[in-house]
Amino acid sequence: MQIGLGLYLLLQGLQWLYYVRRRNMTDAGFYAPRTAVLCSCKGLEPGLERNLTTLTEFDHQNYEIFFVLASEADAAHSIVKRVAASSRPKAHVLIAGAPVECGEKCNNLRFAIEQLPPDFEFLAFADSDGRPGKSWLKRIIAPLADARIGATTTMRWLVPNRSDLPSALLAAWNAPVVTMLTEKGKNFCWGGGTAIRRSVFDQIGVIEDWKCSVSDDYSLTRALHHAGRSIMFLPDCLTVSYVEANFASLLEFTNRQILITRVYSEQMWAFGFATHTLYCLTLLLGIALTLSDLAAGLPAFHHAMLTFLPILLGMMRSSLRVAAVTEIFSSLRSQIMGQAWIYILLTVFIPFLYVANFITSLITRKIRWRTITYELVSPTQTRILAN
Repeated sequence: MQIGLGLYLLLQGLQWLYYVRRRNMTDAGFYAPRTAVLCSCKGLEPGLERNLTTLTEFDHQNYEIFFVLASEADAAHSIVKRVAASSRPKAHVLIAGAPVECGEKCNNLRFAIEQLPPDFEFLAFADSDGRPGKSWLKRIIAPLADARIGATTTMRWLVPNRSDLPSALLAAWNAPVVTMLTEKGKNFCWGGGTAIRRSVFDQIGVIEDWKCSVSDDYSLTRALHHAGRSIMFLPDCLTVSYVEANFASLLEFTNRQILITRVYSEQMWAFGFATHTLYCLTLLLGIALTLSDLAAGLPAFHHAMLTFLPILLGMMRSSLRVAAVTEIFSSLRSQIMGQAWIYILLTVFIPFLYVANFITSLITRKIRWRTITYELVSPTQTRILAN
């Protein structure tokens, strides 16, 4: 079963690589509708000013930027103001106030959208920890010229700023998520890179959902799925994010992502729990049987093959993923290839971290996100426990 699954995932990896190549050759054209780029900010993070500056450098000709914070006392406020003041396109800095029974990011984005003039036809969402390329906005908006597409989305690719183990594990943990999004699959939105027609956004009622949600992207995904609208994944819009982590922040981030998935997409959570647990149990059992055979002087090849062939297939899939990403980020090719062991070798052990995340999500409903502690009661109920 594990070998069959490994072969299927390897085939999917090849399909993903070919899709990346087709998208890279696609011309974004000259479609340039009036677009609002919305970015919620909170606190300081590595490269924050450079990250925000990239949002002011898109080659899209008809957009404005809306940076949103909860408070002027936020540590990021002075940097945001400085970036906005030097921006080529018009940039706004909005203060949304403290959230009430919802996530701060949801509150910030909701506040910003409610202030938008009616002439903005499209909304594009970006995160403050990402660094999108100059053609990102043009490319993420272009497919929406087809009104049948509900939204376009992409995903982050984490690049460690440091060579320590927690940063490497975080990058390796995130890498498989990238290939969960496909050309024709039932995709989900990522809050750091999603675009949508404003008329569609209004029709599906996301603003109301955000009033009691902690997850901007899962709530948007659920609303689009309920409305029967498609989500198009654009690998050519993949966004690099430079990360630094210690073991505490690694567990905080990964536990948060899995618990949010459990609350907002229980079917995806259950499938992930089952597949990662199966992988870990099969690997441990296979190693135990192989060692037992060797200790008893018995032939161990068959157990070793059944144990390690799925690992080899997984590493081949990871290699295809890295190859595709280096084609997207051609300017970062040497850096990504220099860290390829993170995305290829470490991913062999990452399912064990995922299982720990899944188990944690069974025993708590609390997360900590940028200094705020939330309790996720349900997709439609959030409690703020500490700020």
